[in-house]
Amino acid sequence: MGAPMRAAFIEKHGGPEVLGVRDIPDPHASVGQVRVKLKVSALNHLDLWIRQGLPSLKLSFPHIPGADGAGTIDEIGEGVSDWNVGDEVIVHPGLSCGTCGQCVSGIESLCRDYQILGENVWGTHAEYIVVPSQNIFEKPPSINWFEAAAIALVFTTAWEMLIKKAHVKEGDSVLIHGAGSGVTQAAIQIACLKGANVIATSSSHEKLKTALELGAKFIIHSREQDFYQEIKKISKSGVDIVIDHIGKAFWEKSIRSLKWGGQLITCGATSGFDAKIDLRHLFFRQLHLMGSTMGSKRDFPDILSHVEAGKLKSVIAKESFTLEQIQQAHRYLESGVQNGKVTVSIG
Repeated sequence: MGAPMRAAFIEKHGGPEVLGVRDIPDPHASVGQVRVKLKVSALNHLDLWIRQGLPSLKLSFPHIPGADGAGTIDEIGEGVSDWNVGDEVIVHPGLSCGTCGQCVSGIESLCRDYQILGENVWGTHAEYIVVPSQNIFEKPPSINWFEAAAIALVFTTAWEMLIKKAHVKEGDSVLIHGAGSGVTQAAIQIACLKGANVIATSSSHEKLKTALELGAKFIIHSREQDFYQEIKKISKSGVDIVIDHIGKAFWEKSIRSLKWGGQLITCGATSGFDAKIDLRHLFFRQLHLMGSTMGSKRDFPDILSHVEAGKLKSVIAKESFTLEQIQQAHRYLESGVQNGKVTVSIG
């Protein structure tokens, strides 16, 4: 450990008030690692859950949250030859052993040692972070630091759901819930990239407008309209794919919205996890229900190539925060008013 670095941290689980900012010793790169001087980090709903506490998560305090970030390499560990000090990079949050059967086959999130920055280990809400060299990727020069910091988690997650699991293709009808979230906005773009017809839901007119700008063909205001009834108007047979992170509130109607043989892929449960299902729908209609968590770093270069080509982009919320305003940033995300990714300026 060396000179102090500024970092946001939690000392215990609870509301935004448990977040603090202070100086702690900065880390140094070891064998196979690089240290990144972060310029911007980004928030995800994962950060809220970590702060509040999860039954299966046992943290050592103080804990630095944050999964996403971008900055410049300022220290290189022994054995790293493909990076240089000063390189502008994006930090990928998925950590795995790299040698087990799951990692070798590209299913890293099923690795027994799988971890996510800010969840299991110290994260990106700090001036510096040390990660394996495999977890950094060149920042496309065409995007700014805010956009770079907001890409990795949500686009990796959405890519895994749509490309790797659902195998979305041209002409598919895809219902995507919660049009203001980072994962949803990434999913809309990826589905449209493959020629699918996207139906987006949200309780915000502003977020639905953004969904149209990102390529959605149909929009449904989930407070003013019954999305299941609207789906029946759009397609009598239902949709091919549902992409969900809402959980309980939309679960039953999402299943009913599927075509026979349709697929529902879920990566979260922001409205509650104890959803119910009528099993008759599952077996009579031969539905496919899948869970999904993050994805593979192997796919990230493909994602970045589409970003560089201008076909995929980060949507950044209007309100941005500094590291010292981390409590306000959490309250803003928790309120649900944001349209796009909430970012935190660091250096």
